[in-house]
Parts: sequence; C-alpha cells; structure tokens
Amino acid sequence: MLKLLVTSTVLFSCMANTNTVSMNNDVSTPVNVIQKSIYDFKVEGLDGSTIDFAQYKGKKILIVNTASECGYTKQYEGLQALYEKYKDRLVIVGFPANNFGGQEPGSNSEIKEFCKKNYGVTFPMAAKISVKGDDTAPVYKWLCSKSENGVLDAEIKWNFNKFLIDESGKMVAKFDSKVTPMSEELTSKL
Repeated sequence: MLKLLVTSTVLFSCMANTNTVSMNNDVSTPVNVIQKSIYDFKVEGLDGSTIDFAQYKGKKILIVNTASECGYTKQYEGLQALYEKYKDRLVIVGFPANNFGGQEPGSNSEIKEFCKKNYGVTFPMAAKISVKGDDTAPVYKWLCSKSENGVLDAEIKWNFNKFLIDESGKMVAKFDSKVTPMSEELTSKL
C-alpha cells in the first residue's frame, strides 16, 4: 500500500509540472489554451463608438458582412425588418467590407449615411473591415475558423454572408449571400 501511495504521489508531482492535461490516456490538451468567445470581441462602430459583444449576452447575434454597391445590398431592408421584428431577442451587427469587387468603397461616415438614408438602418454597424485575406479582422478569423469558434470552418465567398450566434455565444449556423434575412431558413433558427 505504501509503495502504491509513493508511486501515485510521484506520478501526480510529475503531471503537475507539465503544461498538458491528459484525458482518456490518449489525448493531451494544453492547459493554457482558452477558447475565445464572441463575447471577447470589441470592435469599432461606424460612428467611432465601441461595439462590445459582451453586452449582447442572452440574445442571438446575426453578424453580416455588408457592401453598399452589391446586388445583395437590398438585403439591408430585410435585415432592418428582421431586427425590428425580433429585437427583443436578436441583435444584428453589420460589418462593411470592400473585399469583393470593390463594392464598399466609401468611408465609415459615407457608409453610415448611405445605410440610414436608403434603408433606415438602426442596428449596430461596425467600422469598415476586411473579412478575408491576410488582413482579416480578428472577429472574422474567429467566425471562419473551427479551431477558434469550436463549431465550424467557413469561407466568406461574397457580401452578405450571415453568421448566427446563440444566446450563450455559441455559433449556430452560417448562411450564404442568397439566404435572405426574412427567409424561413434563417428565421426558423431564431
């Protein structure tokens, strides 16, 4: 019994000095790896304010990469209608991006004015970012990488891709550009 106790103590001491935790004797996971959550992100708003995703805990979040000169730009109207209909349990955050065909050439102030004047947008809009390539914004790296979001890998192929996050910050689904904001495919998940 004493030999078993000594062996256990030595084994425990050795394990305590490593940077990994072994589970099921065949998988090692780094102790200091902490999965980021959408709630860890703060981004600049179109108006220079800060959009803190932690303030949206308890609501679903729909994140959309937007553009003012795209064939899908009319989806702003549907996004605003969706926001108004479900705003007690859903927040929409638009991310203007100029990654596809130069379809978002404007400055933050020009984008803000365009959205307000043409579509009456009242949901939060982030400052213009990049959603793909070497300069991808950190929040979009999280959205598009299963190793970061824990759920799925995704590729942004055009403007108006949509990511739905649940009330606890977990990725639910990604919708391509052709899925309209008020479609059954999207609203059934709200």
